[in-house]
Amino acid sequence: MAHAHKLEILRGLIKFKSNTQKIWGVLILLSIVTAVEVILGIYKPEMLMAKVIGMKLLNWIFIILTIVKAYYITWDFMHMRDETKALRRMVVWTAVFLICYLVFILLQEGGYVESVYAREFIKRDF
Repeated sequence: MAHAHKLEILRGLIKFKSNTQKIWGVLILLSIVTAVEVILGIYKPEMLMAKVIGMKLLNWIFIILTIVKAYYITWDFMHMRDETKALRRMVVWTAVFLICYLVFILLQEGGYVESVYAREFIKRDF
């Protein structure tokens, strides 16, 4: 039995007439997000270098944009939009908890490494 896919992105803000147009639309959206990441990575605006919750604001922007890209890749290209609600929740909540845990580890380990090098006393060679 054929299953019709939803032909919209950005929560229905942009609608397409065919699957091919939708694929190109998602590709363009992901390309724009990637271009923003690359431009921010090259220019590194001074106003984004302020520390927020232990990390530069620019790094938080990179993390958020990467999560947005992962969401759209999973949602549209892996067809999570068309799955049952329980399966979507299981996949999404697992990923959310994993990402939060990995960000916590990143902040903890980064803080430790910075404190070791700030005191000029190296306990362990990294």
